[in-house]
Amino acid sequence: MIDLFYMQELPVAVMGLGKSGLATARALRDSGAEVRVWDDNPASRATAEAEGFAVVDLATADLSDLTTIVWSPGIPHTHPRPHPVAERARALGIELVCDVELLGRAERECAFIGITGTNGKSTTTTLVGHIMASAGRRIAVGGNLGTPVLTFDPIGSDGTCILEMSSYQLELTHSITFDVAVLLNITPDHLARHGGMEGYIAAKRLVFHRQTWPRTAVIGVDDEPCRRIFADLAAAADQRSWPISARGPVAGGVYAADGWLVDDTEGAAERVAELSRFPSLLGAHNWQNAAAAFAACKAAGVPTPAIVAAMESFPGLAHRQQLVGTLKGVRFVNDSKATNADATEKALATFDPIYWILGGQAKDTGLDGLEGYMGRIRHAFLIGEAEEQFAAWLDARGVAYTRCGTLDVATAKAAGLALAEGLEGVCVLLSPACASWDQFANFEKRGDAFAAYVAGIIGAHDATNGSAG
Repeated sequence: MIDLFYMQELPVAVMGLGKSGLATARALRDSGAEVRVWDDNPASRATAEAEGFAVVDLATADLSDLTTIVWSPGIPHTHPRPHPVAERARALGIELVCDVELLGRAERECAFIGITGTNGKSTTTTLVGHIMASAGRRIAVGGNLGTPVLTFDPIGSDGTCILEMSSYQLELTHSITFDVAVLLNITPDHLARHGGMEGYIAAKRLVFHRQTWPRTAVIGVDDEPCRRIFADLAAAADQRSWPISARGPVAGGVYAADGWLVDDTEGAAERVAELSRFPSLLGAHNWQNAAAAFAACKAAGVPTPAIVAAMESFPGLAHRQQLVGTLKGVRFVNDSKATNADATEKALATFDPIYWILGGQAKDTGLDGLEGYMGRIRHAFLIGEAEEQFAAWLDARGVAYTRCGTLDVATAKAAGLALAEGLEGVCVLLSPACASWDQFANFEKRGDAFAAYVAGIIGAHDATNGSAG
């Protein structure tokens, strides 16, 4: 756990008691701080109270002795309407920070790599961590990715913190200047929380806050907001700025072109690896992730051969186009994280032909936006509450489907048909375009169940073949 030595004997409050909030409270207590905690959820308060924390309603309590409230980034503190505790804190001159800020104040000697973007940041953060670890670097990986940063072991001057940073966290982190800062992309998201698109862009741009040479900014230039940011940083020349792209050449950067990952950061346009060598980084969106990770690790001093070797062994991110098995040329891919049509679109753009398992609790937009990919669907297998709604949608587009009800039935039927038809390059794809809550506690449980069903199918096939031999 990170030693927050500078908070010893000081009063501090924690607002929001989710996974990171509780981890923060524990780190503060272990560091000798006087900790008060609050969450609007009674169950969360009860959990904290059971651990012995002083539960204090920050909306009514005396806050006059506080200088700091550690704020859960998920709780609005500005837009669309600030939480009453945030308003009280600001009126009293109390700073609001998140746990990443506390990490930055404690670990002043280590290197920091920050990764943000609307899409792809978890994959890129995990990939950068995998490359750095494979290269023998001492690292800690976490942040918005899920691992609370204050649970890290002490890092020190020979280590690197690799942090996935949400726009919410960036607004509440002031002390860290990232040695390598990565901005993948910006598309409309969380606009209410930032007062509109320009507020969202401004929050993402904070990842480059106070960067100076020899620090490096790595910026995707495949969307207009990021192109503007890159142009601004390149013109100011305060830090080294490398563009990245999944769509073709960008001078002075790293990009995907003609099936290759190309490094032009030194003006040589060197082909460093065929993208097909990275089986867990399929599709254009993952090419951007690969380009970003390559650039970030090169900026951190990892040699090119080591980066490429690590990318080849990257297992992928669980539940995000994760290859969970192959049988007689049929790939089984777990994309359970795709809980809406926008997320599913990336998987449908990656594979062809597809035996598609979909359904669950549908979002308001349903399958809208996926019409252009229906030519890739060999057969669809429907599950969950959305079964009838999606059947009507597929009917209207002439796509063959089977109502399966549950995931085990759908997996068995999809595998059976894919194996029977014996087409080349096929994929049984779980990409539900739906929430999981009608049948599973979360998308992780759904993906784990799919992987288990696939393992059973492959195991039964191997046992049969073994007995026949």
